[in-house]
Amino acid sequence: MANNANAAGTWAETRNDAMGGTGVASSRWSSAALINPALLTKNQEGDNVGLLIPSAGMQITDPHNLQDNIDDISNSAEDYLNYTFIPIQQIIRNPGIYRQMQSDAADLSSQLKDVRGDEARAKAGGAIAVSIPNETLPFAFVAKVYGTAKVSSDITQHDLDFLDGIANGTVIPNRDDLNNLTSKGFGRVGIVSDYGVAVAHKFDIGGVPVSVGVTPKLQQTWLYNYSTSVYQYKKNDISNNRYRNSDTGFNIDAGLAADFGDSWTVGLTGQNLISRDIDTKVVDGFKDTYQIRPLVTTGVAWHSDLVVLTTDVDLTETKNFKSEANSQFAGVGAEITPLPWLAVRAGYRADMRSHESNVFTGGVGFAPFDLVHIDLMGLYGEDQTWGAGAQLSMTF
Repeated sequence: MANNANAAGTWAETRNDAMGGTGVASSRWSSAALINPALLTKNQEGDNVGLLIPSAGMQITDPHNLQDNIDDISNSAEDYLNYTFIPIQQIIRNPGIYRQMQSDAADLSSQLKDVRGDEARAKAGGAIAVSIPNETLPFAFVAKVYGTAKVSSDITQHDLDFLDGIANGTVIPNRDDLNNLTSKGFGRVGIVSDYGVAVAHKFDIGGVPVSVGVTPKLQQTWLYNYSTSVYQYKKNDISNNRYRNSDTGFNIDAGLAADFGDSWTVGLTGQNLISRDIDTKVVDGFKDTYQIRPLVTTGVAWHSDLVVLTTDVDLTETKNFKSEANSQFAGVGAEITPLPWLAVRAGYRADMRSHESNVFTGGVGFAPFDLVHIDLMGLYGEDQTWGAGAQLSMTF
């Protein structure tokens, strides 16, 4: 299952994700194409090639275990709906069958009440990049994928009243009643993949080094609109092709970075500068629209050989499906490098719109011989939110 991976933007990069989802002013040159292409100019003398192969991360928020509970409802419903094949008068004349039907109706009603109003969300992302630094026009080939998924339910009062009435004996159902349950289960998934070439150049403006970068890219989108009776919901069916719609288009990312002295960097990046609206398939009378909108983020970083301190703030909202509320993130992070081959990182990321959970992040990085870089991260936050990421890269 797959908005944003672990970071607040449209990328998954383990070092930055461990630092509160920052990176607009603090990314390594070898992963800059994912976040702020202007930082491609930040290579050191002797750097020739950077390989990110790959980076991957995920995040899940499911405080009430909805994904499994809603799946279990369909199993209970199978037992209950078996009574539709038995004439109701025969059920009433048989006290044993009637009591079992009452018990099954009570169990099903209880399960529906447990999931009513609940939702579960998941994010995931991955990326690979090949970066080639040089003095004139550093460039990088980049491929990344990111996505969001949400599971929710619409439990109707009609169903609860009907099932409770059977359970307490005040409702005597007929065959049509047993088949006219109306509660729904929904799964929405949006997955976006980008394939682009990032280029950057450094200028001197009044003695201040300023870098500019752009990433034109091909953008593919897959949308899944799983809408079905909650009594037939199967979590594995969300990715079935019958619920999928796809689209291909063009987009562009751009970024700026300026260095003030040896320790301060200020960055600005715009992801997906071309707005696009893509409709899902109409399934069971329901349709949604996935919104791709410019995401503009500013960042500041202070760095030395031992410590990096950084903060990022979104200047625009993060949008995805129209049926969902928007988010807008701010993050802070730090990295300490006590040994040349070891880095320890921590951070915090908050949604200023209070839609998504605020999270604490942390991670470590290992860089033997400054050749192979292995980065690990984890996060934990409100509403039983957790996530993890890993990354392998090499610099020559």
